[in-house]
Amino acid sequence: MKTLLISAAFAAAFLAPSVASAQTVPGAIVAVVDLQRVTDECNACKTAKAALQGQVTAEQNREKTLGAPLQTEQQSIQTAIDALKGKDPDAALQARIKAFQTKAQQAQDDVTRARAQLQANEAFVQKQIADKLGPIYQQVMQRRGANLLLEVGATLATSTSIDVTNDVLAALNTAMPTISTTAPAPAAPQGR
Repeated sequence: MKTLLISAAFAAAFLAPSVASAQTVPGAIVAVVDLQRVTDECNACKTAKAALQGQVTAEQNREKTLGAPLQTEQQSIQTAIDALKGKDPDAALQARIKAFQTKAQQAQDDVTRARAQLQANEAFVQKQIADKLGPIYQQVMQRRGANLLLEVGATLATSTSIDVTNDVLAALNTAMPTISTTAPAPAAPQGR
């Protein structure tokens, strides 16, 4: 009897499909999306790009405005130094040089902060778009019956029948009517 039970258990284990083989991977149903087109044509994206470009232009103009008096002062100081013909500058000229260096450093620090803010603003815009696109991808894939979504740039060739760019673009325009182009200030570090 014992051998009969062991033989039956062995036969059942051998003949029954294993759990791992019962879970087969479905065939790929592919869709493609042109992300460049989506981000170029999205209504809020176009508005955000224009706003970011305005910020860049304003910063460039501000840098020119900051730089012009500094350049004039630098030339004036250099002329005074050249007039000394190798002699040491007097206390007044040394004070001018020190004041100029302080102003130049402050201007450079200000420009560095402003450029960092521009980069943060651009990254913030991209994050907002990416955050909205994730769920949109899932919705479009489900609606179109796809189980794999590729960026069109990652493919060698595709058929227009699997292109879901228009679907993604329409959903993004609906889900994101506006984009904030000013990144929030970084959170202050918490003390212990």
